[in-house]
Amino acid sequence: MITKETAEKLEGQATPYYYYDLEMLNETLSVASGEAADRGFQVHYAVKANFNPVIMKIIAGYGLGADCVSGNEVEHAIACGFQAHETVFAGVGKSDREIEKALGLDIKCFNVESAAELEVIDSIAGRMGKKASVALRINPNVEAHTIRHITTGTDENKFGIRIVELDRVTEQMKELRNIHYSGIHFHIGSQITDLRVYRNLCSRINELWQWLTGRGLEPEDINVGGGLGVNYDDPDRFPPFAEYFDTFKNHLDGRIRSTISFELGRSLTANCGSLISRVLYVKPGAAETFVILDAGMTELMRPALYHAYHRIDNLTADGQEKRYTVVGPVCETTDTFGKLIALPETRRGDLIAIRSAGAYGEVMASRYNMRSLPPSVFSDGI
Repeated sequence: MITKETAEKLEGQATPYYYYDLEMLNETLSVASGEAADRGFQVHYAVKANFNPVIMKIIAGYGLGADCVSGNEVEHAIACGFQAHETVFAGVGKSDREIEKALGLDIKCFNVESAAELEVIDSIAGRMGKKASVALRINPNVEAHTIRHITTGTDENKFGIRIVELDRVTEQMKELRNIHYSGIHFHIGSQITDLRVYRNLCSRINELWQWLTGRGLEPEDINVGGGLGVNYDDPDRFPPFAEYFDTFKNHLDGRIRSTISFELGRSLTANCGSLISRVLYVKPGAAETFVILDAGMTELMRPALYHAYHRIDNLTADGQEKRYTVVGPVCETTDTFGKLIALPETRRGDLIAIRSAGAYGEVMASRYNMRSLPPSVFSDGI
């Protein structure tokens, strides 16, 4: 939460920068990990959401595992305190070098996305004298009803092994000597706010569990993925963790003996972060008035990439509201944070907060236009 007192402290920092409310982060982690533990579930943190080392070390302190999608994420997670035996490596395009690195670190498992990848991991593990634990990432063909660009669980997506391929892949896996089958993995998308979608996923998991178990491939672990959305209109509201975990508790087959694990990212870190910027100019246009910030798509890519919504607050003005289109300084028309949004009358020098930017914000920053990467400011340091 950014109070008036907090806003006064933020005024003294050079903009733009990411501000992280560590009290909110700790409260979110406490609620999420507690609700999962109450139901006997395990949680891994999706490192891609935010790999700031300060954030990562706090999350590791709650005993969460790590869900990684690159070799560098695997190394970084372990360096930040995540246990190697609770670190999983997902991703549709793992390189040979990344596979070697992960095997050398003795991670928990690889989430394998194709028959070709299985063969490569088997070959590299054999050369290294290792046994690679793998979970099969299955594409369940379940529609997540979220932003099209971040849907990952339908037949049209590049991710996972399609159900029609599963018989052939499981038969192939039995022939590979350097592979240990540990379970199955799913991930249907991100920023999912309709929890009924997860009921559909549970039904598909139940069917596949029964099919696999009948073939002597009962999974030790079922990773149901993540994707729980946040309320971008209300950055101070916790995601519905209890309802989310209850959906799986109530709809997964009661005969399943597997460990049930989740990979949460956005729902753990989004609300603790804000991109703080300053108004450079207020510029009248033909049909709209532009507020031009010193932060742009280089600092927060999501609005330009996905047309994603973030609430925008003017922290230093409280006058009559007017409609503004809030943009950045980058030489692209898509460098726009919000069109015709209501803000108190805004002037040059006002401090602006773009909220719920603690996930897929700092990690996606770029140096396009030779801009500097934004620094981080933490609530315990202002």
